[in-house]
Amino acid sequence: MAKYFDVHPDNPQPRAINQVVDLIRADGLIAYPTDSCFALGCRLGNRDGLDRIREVRHLGSGHHFTLVCRDFAQLGQFVQINNASFRAIKAATPGSYTFILPATKEVPRRLLHPRKKTVGVRIPDHTVTQAILAELGEPLLSSTLLLPDEEEPLTQGWEIKERLDHVLDAVVDSGECGTVPTTVVDFSDGVPEILRVGAGDPSRFE
Repeated sequence: MAKYFDVHPDNPQPRAINQVVDLIRADGLIAYPTDSCFALGCRLGNRDGLDRIREVRHLGSGHHFTLVCRDFAQLGQFVQINNASFRAIKAATPGSYTFILPATKEVPRRLLHPRKKTVGVRIPDHTVTQAILAELGEPLLSSTLLLPDEEEPLTQGWEIKERLDHVLDAVVDSGECGTVPTTVVDFSDGVPEILRVGAGDPSRFE
């Protein structure tokens, strides 16, 4: 049964954030809000959590997982960025973008795209997510909470708890999230290619 945390959107309660982070460190799987949609998240080294995300979403081996990072310095530990990409990505963060980039050796092989050796990274502009990341001290391995055969992500914390109670360890609710996922920009070849138009303005990469 998933624990339910009702967290203030602007002033997250430290006790609730600490409890959520304790669950993540104990290899729990959580649903949490971001500046685009609710997401599923677990610790970077949590192999079981990765399998559980794949199971919930029916994901294949080619799916790009996302490392949700606290800031640009943390993001830079996990991906390789050339100078041109650096300026463009830095100017767009934090925000509703996911960037596909070549991974560094800090990223476990099982998270990489099998052929390209790339990984998705993002820095969310969301108070509650940032509070979790600050306390955790490392990125969250994440994927949008979009269930198989459904066109839009779930937007209500109570509904997520109701439908996924048996597969999650916690639901973090700070109010309704949107249904528009991030804009995905592939920088793996050094030139931006927009793979998905979402919540972030794509024009800056066109």
